[in-house]
Amino acid sequence: MRSLIIFAACAFVSAQDFNCPDKSGFYADPYQCDLYYRCSKEEPKPSKGCPRQNGYFKHPDPQACDKFYYCAEGVPNELPCPPGLYFDEETSNCDWKDSVARTCDQITKDVLDDGFTCPDGDVMGPNGRALPHPTFPHPEDCQKFYICRNGVQPQKGSCPSGKVYNEDTFMCDEPEKVQGCENYYEGQPTEKNKLPKKA
Repeated sequence: MRSLIIFAACAFVSAQDFNCPDKSGFYADPYQCDLYYRCSKEEPKPSKGCPRQNGYFKHPDPQACDKFYYCAEGVPNELPCPPGLYFDEETSNCDWKDSVARTCDQITKDVLDDGFTCPDGDVMGPNGRALPHPTFPHPEDCQKFYICRNGVQPQKGSCPSGKVYNEDTFMCDEPEKVQGCENYYEGQPTEKNKLPKKA
């Protein structure tokens, strides 16, 4: 009988709600009621391109409205908005030009080290549709070409050995199918015409 009374008393005590007291200036741990945190504001720690350690920020070039920085742990990563959109620093998103409170009279274009920039306007593919990532021939090297990511971000490309860029098909092709590049590999060893080494 005595154990039954002790059990009933324990059950009654555990059934009551127990609240940890609040402490001024501290934040309670949601899982451990006797653990409190003290939070204090720190000054932002900017780094080049990042006003704060983490987040999305406008590009420092006032004319680069279509670009922004994503900062992770203070490391900036420059990213482009999709074509036709500008970065809105109030919402940290890319939005239509009319919805963004920024003045960009002349958008600066990305330029590769050899001077190539993506041309304005859509490029139609062989099927009559606009290409999302159009390609363009290199002016001096049949094997090389340029890619315009989303139509605005230039990048260098190269065909595999033995192939040349065909601007009619927007693909790498056999040299004999591309006017002016038929003899591009003449006298050069390629993967196709290399002889296997004898052991």
